[in-house]
Amino acid sequence: MSVSTAPETASRTAGTRAVRRGARVRDYGILVALLAIVLALSLSTSTFLSTSNMINLLDQCSVVGLLAAGATVCIMSGVFDLTASASLAVSAIVGVQVGRQLGVLPGFAAAIVAGALLGLVTGTIVVRSGVHSFIATLATSIIYRGLAVIVTAGSIVYPLASQQADFGMLTWPSIGGLTSATIVFVVVVGAIWVLISATTFGRRVYAVGGNAEAARLSGIRVGQVQIAAYVVSGICSALAGLILASRAGSAQSSMATGMELSAIAAAVIGGTSILGGEGAIWRGAVGALLLTLIGNGFNLLGWDTIYQQVVQGILILLAVAVDRYLRKRSR
Repeated sequence: MSVSTAPETASRTAGTRAVRRGARVRDYGILVALLAIVLALSLSTSTFLSTSNMINLLDQCSVVGLLAAGATVCIMSGVFDLTASASLAVSAIVGVQVGRQLGVLPGFAAAIVAGALLGLVTGTIVVRSGVHSFIATLATSIIYRGLAVIVTAGSIVYPLASQQADFGMLTWPSIGGLTSATIVFVVVVGAIWVLISATTFGRRVYAVGGNAEAARLSGIRVGQVQIAAYVVSGICSALAGLILASRAGSAQSSMATGMELSAIAAAVIGGTSILGGEGAIWRGAVGALLLTLIGNGFNLLGWDTIYQQVVQGILILLAVAVDRYLRKRSR
């Protein structure tokens, strides 16, 4: 029987403390950054804390926030989803086209089903092909965009004139003056948060993302977990597409082009490790809110929005660098 020496015990204790500090930084660092930006904007402009701006801010955050929630689930399970914005466009188009035939609510339901099916197809392609998810989903996103162009013949699709008012229901004021889009965003993110943090599926997502081979040896069906993550992402994309279509009163194949990168950025800024196995849905949502705050601040202060991309890029690099540093400290 071996007996641990005092230096070994001290080393393990120091390592445990480093892991806990890293977890605290990952958990609360994003909140500190958010509060700092809120404080800065509150002091620099008189309109930031107005009720109308707060409602507008949350409404703007709803689309990228939903995409970020889906991206967070995928990244935590060890895969990337670059089909999010293409799935968004296809789902919105399906919603409008079905809505023209069967009504607005059946159209919305069809869009959500379409998003789930697209996620299922994407996940199956990634898992069965063995191609890295980044490349596989990049190629799949191009296919989805092409299908959207073919279905619409490159044109904008509109609901029937009699449906325009109902089709815009996600822009209507709701609880506390918040838009229906904001309520959908909060409810869906809350539901996914519970799914990941309080269910067996959530524990499997972390296990697969942390070490897929170990998860497989312990009896977890890695492929099914990752496919399910893509289905969740597809549903989030469909809901985001419905919000954008509801705002515009139409849908088209070029909707939200490139927004999947903003979603991934929000997830990473929120502390989700790009290596998988670590992250939280609420932090991804806060990351989306942080990006939206930056855009809102640039508009309120009248700054040139070209520098907004520079700031976002710096945040992403900083988030990845911090994640790498914390991982080294925890070893």
